[in-house]
Amino acid sequence: MLTGSDLLAKVKELGDVSKSDLVRECGYVSNKKDGGERLNFTAFYEALLDAKGVNLSGAGAAIGKGGRKLSYIAKVQGNGNLLIGKAYTAMLNLEPGDEFEIKLGKKAIRLLPTGDAAAHSEAAEGVEE
Repeated sequence: MLTGSDLLAKVKELGDVSKSDLVRECGYVSNKKDGGERLNFTAFYEALLDAKGVNLSGAGAAIGKGGRKLSYIAKVQGNGNLLIGKAYTAMLNLEPGDEFEIKLGKKAIRLLPTGDAAAHSEAAEGVEE
């Protein structure tokens, strides 16, 4: 199976051929139990996208594998609670038990670290006391 620049060169070389022939010529073929051949289109197209520099794995995103993108919006729940998700606390290197003072503004809520949480957040930001 061709990958990277070899795959791109072969696709360019073959030019205007059928998709099946293209997949077959690039080596994305496996054998079925009955002796027939199976064309691995998905593997071929993933390798082609990878060779062109398109990364579909989501690496570098601030989300877990297959998760949603962060909206940076919080909604008040039906019970009146305001929930801040794990993805946001992970971005700030917060640990269970960290405490904050809540400061209310006209259109913003600020969380100010108190006690040990203040030292922890300053250390996470690289600020020395």
